[in-house]
Amino acid sequence: MFDASPLTQARPLSPRDGDVAHLPALNGPVATFSAGSEIYAQGDRAGTLYQVAFGVVRVYRLLADGRRQICAFHMVGDVFGFEAGIARHVFADAVTTTGLRTIRPSSDADLSRELYRLAMQSLGHAHDHLLTVGRNDAAGRVAAFLLEMADRQGTHGEQTGRAQINLPMSRTDIADYLGLTIETVSRVLTRLKEARILRLTSSRELQVLRWDALEDLTA
Repeated sequence: MFDASPLTQARPLSPRDGDVAHLPALNGPVATFSAGSEIYAQGDRAGTLYQVAFGVVRVYRLLADGRRQICAFHMVGDVFGFEAGIARHVFADAVTTTGLRTIRPSSDADLSRELYRLAMQSLGHAHDHLLTVGRNDAAGRVAAFLLEMADRQGTHGEQTGRAQINLPMSRTDIADYLGLTIETVSRVLTRLKEARILRLTSSRELQVLRWDALEDLTA
């Protein structure tokens, strides 16, 4: 369900989110979406952008054969909703309980420059994702995904004992993001565990034991 009231637990912007903390449009009220709630659908009118204050958003398309292809996961600080036309060509919904700030079109020059930078950053992430899916085998795709999550959570390279990666999305989400089956994702994670490259501490969290071995899988 959707709650339009501001939430005090929304994470404030910090320098790690880029040079956006000084922009009032990116520090507005936060609306809350429960896990699984739709934010927008394919075909909806575009124009509004969103910034993640807390939680995780998945953006996806439904293919002609009914399968789902997840295009991106957006986390704290990310801005999403960029479109080239007047209509949405993807769906977006909340993976977990998620807070979003709404960004409306504006003539503010500073905001326009910052949104352009964020749009180019989003395009770069999309290119990286295409390379991951197109060039790597199953183990390489899963390894690249884990490294991406570690980079975004600031834990990449942490020494054993602190190298935790939180996975708020389901195995099905991961499979749909990487173009794999859920069975393949589970099998790869089991192999990485048996090789002592990582430790599965729970269904939604793991610990990396050997960063070099994980990185080698993406080469």
